Amino acid sequence: MHPILHDIRLVAFDLDGTLIDSVPELAAAVDMTLNELGLPEAGEQKARLWVGNGALKLVERALADALGEAPSPQRLEPAHQRFLHHYGREVGARTHLYPGVRECLDALRERGLPLALVTNKPSAFIAPLLEKLGLAGYFALCLGGDSLPEKKPHPAPLLHVAAHFDVPPSACLMVGDSRHDIAAGKAAGFRTLAVPYGYNHGEPVRDSGPEGVVESLAELV
Repeated sequence: MHPILHDIRLVAFDLDGTLIDSVPELAAAVDMTLNELGLPEAGEQKARLWVGNGALKLVERALADALGEAPSPQRLEPAHQRFLHHYGREVGARTHLYPGVRECLDALRERGLPLALVTNKPSAFIAPLLEKLGLAGYFALCLGGDSLPEKKPHPAPLLHVAAHFDVPPSACLMVGDSRHDIAAGKAAGFRTLAVPYGYNHGEPVRDSGPEGVVESLAELV
């Protein structure tokens, strides 16, 4: 068992970039949206730098890149709805688990630790995605970016998780791939663990000061 799990009674995970690589699927939906609008497609490499703050922010960044300026609300919202349409048609079809994820979740579940999922992805996509990837039975609570008034990096979702399970934040661990995960965890009083392979806007996640970093989640257990 990794030392960071000492005295931990609850583990919360981010989803995109931590448990799953969803960029191929998100990038495809972005490009279909841009194509409909007569704008140049962005491609997967750019999309990797834009993921992490929810679907609306992803679309906003894609439009700003294509237009050369921030999109107006009147232009952003219809594009956001088209993105949700394209992404929702085949949720999970181009998404895969990172190595070590299933081994980690199996081991934590066998130890009786409650597991929560805290993502900025719209909540409507969480259940079908987990079902598609065979992860549906692991998490006792799942929060999306629209489940509460605030989302990461605000600490509210993590504080909600801790209260839901009646576990003090100091006995909780937040596992993520981005500065937003680490900031949310620290603000909530959680211990924080980062993986370096995900989406952090081109910045090393170690710079955010997590208490631990593992190359694979298999190292956690």
